[in-house]
Amino acid sequence: MDENPNAPRAGPPPAAAAVDYNDAGKIHPESIMQAIESLIANIEKVIIGKRPVIELAVVALLCRGHVLLEDVPGTGKTMLARALARSLDIGMKRLQCTPDLLPSDITGVPIYNQKTGDFEFRPGPVFTHILLADEINRATPRAQSALLECMEEFRVSVDGIGYELPAVFMVLATQNPIDMAGTHPLPEAQLDRFFVRLPVGYPDLDEEVRILAAQAQAHPIDTLQPIVGEAEVLAARDAVKTVHVAADVARYMARISAATRTHRDLRLGVSPRGTLALARGSQGMALLRGREFVTPDIVKAMAGAVLEHRLIVRPHAAANGRTARDILAEILDRLPPPV
Repeated sequence: MDENPNAPRAGPPPAAAAVDYNDAGKIHPESIMQAIESLIANIEKVIIGKRPVIELAVVALLCRGHVLLEDVPGTGKTMLARALARSLDIGMKRLQCTPDLLPSDITGVPIYNQKTGDFEFRPGPVFTHILLADEINRATPRAQSALLECMEEFRVSVDGIGYELPAVFMVLATQNPIDMAGTHPLPEAQLDRFFVRLPVGYPDLDEEVRILAAQAQAHPIDTLQPIVGEAEVLAARDAVKTVHVAADVARYMARISAATRTHRDLRLGVSPRGTLALARGSQGMALLRGREFVTPDIVKAMAGAVLEHRLIVRPHAAANGRTARDILAEILDRLPPPV
């Protein structure tokens, strides 16, 4: 079912900061930071106690990346995606993935017009700003592959004709890692196209009590208002690119990727796309932290969310209880960061 975040909603208007422009007609950097903080605070009205996860999702948005939310049922994966989409004053559509989903159900299909005698392209749900692909592993590999070009090249090809997607386009996909009956695991090529994979996790006791209180009368998502527009998102993306990455920090990131490709317990290491994602994600997190340059501690903090899902553990290592998280942590401990 499609959702339109621009539709009127009940509740008080959002406390969005006024957007200031400089002499060059661009949004002032301080306004960008205020917009980002307002966005995170708005999502926290719905997703309680998960600020680190929210920050990583926002970083993915600012870095033109896609998010895979993977956790057990009932932890708020879909609600986090909906809260992010509703907090943005842009279009959003929801795609409920099922085994009978066809690629044309995602990208669109040419329809014959009897009046004109021509085929007219009818766009699918992928032609939006935020695409929520719920339970993506329940779609068949054929349907999953329809998102490959969209996620990497931000365009759709149908019958040899290319159609550009909006400047702000993001896939927020969810999947359940434990209920595997009737599911199709995402192939390595598609996992590599997700900027980050985020587990939401259970709330602690106090957070769960706050959740009960917040939803005693109504769900906060029903009154959530859009607070950031497309102009602010594009301006923030430009600001991310200006965050400085020193040569020794860039080499540090490349060494991390190289170490995964030669590790004895890994069958597949990090691709160059993964290294680029780590660099851009570190720039995005540095911007959130109010820094003008990337530091090694930010690289290490981003490495798990950006790189873990790109690693494939060898069967013998997995049988011994080794996980991609353990191996990546071992590599980060072994590689000395630049001073």
